Amino acid sequence: MITPTAPSKKALFGIPGLDDILGGGLTRDRLYLLEGDPGTGKTTIALQFLLEGARAGEVGLYITLSETRQELSENAASHGWSFDEHIAVFELVPPESLFEESQQQSLLYSSDLELGESTRAILQAVKEREPARIVLDSLSEIRLLAGGSLRYRRQILALKHYFAGQGATVLMLDDLTADVMDKTVHSVAQGVIRLEEMAPEYGAERRRLRVTKYRGQHFRGGYHDFTIATGGVQVFPRLISLEHKTAFARTKLVSGIGELDALLGGGIEQGSSTLILGPAGTGKSLLTIQYVLAAVARGERAAMFVFDEELDILLDRTRQIGIDLAALCEQKMLFLEQVDAAELSPGEFAHRVRNCVDEHAVKTVVIDSLNGYQAAMPQENALILHIHELLQYLNRQGAATFLTVAQHGLVGDMKAPVDITYLADTVVLLRYFEARGQVRRAISVVKKRTGAHEDTIREYRISSSGLTIGAPLVSFQGVLRGVPVYVGEDSQLDLLPGEDAER
Repeated sequence: MITPTAPSKKALFGIPGLDDILGGGLTRDRLYLLEGDPGTGKTTIALQFLLEGARAGEVGLYITLSETRQELSENAASHGWSFDEHIAVFELVPPESLFEESQQQSLLYSSDLELGESTRAILQAVKEREPARIVLDSLSEIRLLAGGSLRYRRQILALKHYFAGQGATVLMLDDLTADVMDKTVHSVAQGVIRLEEMAPEYGAERRRLRVTKYRGQHFRGGYHDFTIATGGVQVFPRLISLEHKTAFARTKLVSGIGELDALLGGGIEQGSSTLILGPAGTGKSLLTIQYVLAAVARGERAAMFVFDEELDILLDRTRQIGIDLAALCEQKMLFLEQVDAAELSPGEFAHRVRNCVDEHAVKTVVIDSLNGYQAAMPQENALILHIHELLQYLNRQGAATFLTVAQHGLVGDMKAPVDITYLADTVVLLRYFEARGQVRRAISVVKKRTGAHEDTIREYRISSSGLTIGAPLVSFQGVLRGVPVYVGEDSQLDLLPGEDAER
């Protein structure tokens, strides 16, 4: 049962993201074009458009030349919808789909009618029902009946003027199967929305939309990701960080490890981003978790979006060093989410991050790692632009953001799959080095926009008690390259605090 709502000045789609892109919906009493290849979601969006009108008590009419009422009903039922007295379906179906003589005597067949007769049948249906919203599906059938571009244009113009006189907001669907180069309706329509579907080499298909035209209305340009799931279409407007600027105090946030805070010049500034670079196994995730624990200790909420590691493994290995992330999740102080890069578009990921920050007042965000994020973005340039807007948005919300990147290789000349060091406010570098026949780890800060920091390289260790950071390594050269040379005396190989001196 549809619950009526107060009528709106504009005709809403009932899809929050799409209505936001359109600046609040469609201007009423105008004709619009929704185009896209078969399977891009035109029918689902059109049904949501009529259902939203029904909620406001508006009569809707779905005119179909390609699908039957039963097919439309089944499509609606798959999303948990049903037509009520506010939505009528008028079908012009080909005779090949019907065999019963009684049905053939009571229905109109588009293949047997001239275009003028089909048009008059449509106009009669509109006159009888007096709908406020009309969906015409699809223009490909009308284009084929017209037989030529001039006659087709005249019929579209005739429909446009008639619908306008009836006070109806019209959504015409075009599946682009007849003539993809024909732009007749583009020039006639008040607005044009184009849907696209892309199939990556691996993973689920990706869908996006773009408003190519909207007369007299400011709209959000560019491509916007969307998905089709049970319950309808969900649109994720392109994130524009300038629209979300807030005021906050830029205080320093400490990690709880004195040596790490000293290395970072006293801590990380609120509303800044930190990039942690290093080869696999250097402890990038553990370093970010240290800041998550510090945020919770301050009474703030944190969020972790994990691309690469299975959550059960993450919970188990952190529990072994005395960190109970599961308990923090139960207390709603930590929001831990597994992200499948093969199933998630960048727009949807940005939407999830934004919702988490907005709804739960999260002040520490961890994205682990950008390698997984890159898998969702085959084009590096687009990846950098997405990250730029996401980081700027988080910074302007006063959130401290931590991103990890796994570099290729373990020692020697290592490279990152994507270079975003210029975007991050702070860059922390983790490295392996060898000393006394052991593989050891080193940490350094190579960039910090928001203040001074140590230019030293410190050794750190990961043990059952967590992360321990020692004094600066003054007896080595080449640590950052991963091929260090020892230049001091053997006695200068200091052990970390609390370590057995006989080791």
